[in-house]
Amino acid sequence: MKPKLRDLRIHPITHNGQRGFLLEDPLHLSQGMIFVPQALAPILALMDGTRTLRGLQAGFQLRTGLYVSLSTLERLVADLDAALMLDNEHYAQVRDAALREYREAPYRPMSHAGAVYPEEADAFTRALDNYVRRVDNLPPPLDHPVRGIVSPHIDYQRGGLIYAGVWTYAADHVRAAQRVVVLGTDHNGDFGTITLTRQNYATPLGVLPTDQDVVTALVDAIGEENAFREELHHRSEHSIELALAWVHYIRQGEPVDVVPILMGSFAHFVQGMASPEEDKALNAVAAILQQVAAEKPTLFVAAGDLAHVGPAFGDPYPWGPAEKARLRAADQEIMDAVTRGDPQGFFQTIASVEDRYRICGLPPIYLLLRVLEGATGVVTGYDQCPADEQNGSVVSVCGAAIG
Repeated sequence: MKPKLRDLRIHPITHNGQRGFLLEDPLHLSQGMIFVPQALAPILALMDGTRTLRGLQAGFQLRTGLYVSLSTLERLVADLDAALMLDNEHYAQVRDAALREYREAPYRPMSHAGAVYPEEADAFTRALDNYVRRVDNLPPPLDHPVRGIVSPHIDYQRGGLIYAGVWTYAADHVRAAQRVVVLGTDHNGDFGTITLTRQNYATPLGVLPTDQDVVTALVDAIGEENAFREELHHRSEHSIELALAWVHYIRQGEPVDVVPILMGSFAHFVQGMASPEEDKALNAVAAILQQVAAEKPTLFVAAGDLAHVGPAFGDPYPWGPAEKARLRAADQEIMDAVTRGDPQGFFQTIASVEDRYRICGLPPIYLLLRVLEGATGVVTGYDQCPADEQNGSVVSVCGAAIG
């Protein structure tokens, strides 16, 4: 046995007075979590599929000077396997079964109903009505139709007013759209992935049908393997779901064809290993979406947040008023690029500081700006949402409408 750890969410925590790391399956194939004490954490880095248990034992002792028994390693590996955290045959079988179940269902079920928003239609509508009633100070209407929206994907409890502001501002255009393309952050996506699905999306108000013709055109452009390799990510990813719920709400339950597209990390672009302007898949997808927009009224939505800063995201110190003011200024540069319709400027503003502020909406907002290149717009709202109990970590979000 040569255990290989999957890509997991790893959270530093203190459990019963002991510091360590909580491991979580990002695809939620398993609901189990595993706590690994800090002293044992180096074992995780060694689980790359090249070492037996004795090899892990020796490697751990070489790196730390500490001894770990084979029985301890056996228990840890067994727990990891049971929680589907190892890249092995057990995980592959469960993953493949989950993908079949996802594809065979009549629609993608709501994964965040009951947590972010009510599942029952009337309660859902009342909840969003409450956000909309509190909206004020929206900018004057654009003198041209809204063709694109930047919407948050943070939970409604923290970002509800920003959601409500941009969706209220663009309401007439949302209702007039005959197709909605949602570009969502894939929080678990590999470098540069563009992940499609043929599955319909459910909201509390019904089911939004996926436009199969557009999906087929995109698949033909980037290839079946590339398009669907990470399709299972749609199952639990919240970014598209939270935007489509607002689409359906603004349309008062009237369905519309949708195109759900998840976008993976741009870290390789930020690090200069490749250029988004020269990426064949991005260029092909942008060209097809521009063609799609010419066929009938199409609204494009980038579901992405801005900065993630503070100890909750790996920074060594809490962010106080001075740091948050600097963050606001940095975010303003990003929003300025968005509202002037400048994809290159938007990307370079983030890349020039090596994505210091962890802009998780980078991929979808960039592609939105590519598709609508040169279209100008307006910011409808901005906020810095708390991300820990001490308010020393924040997620910044904005809403923007682009014509």
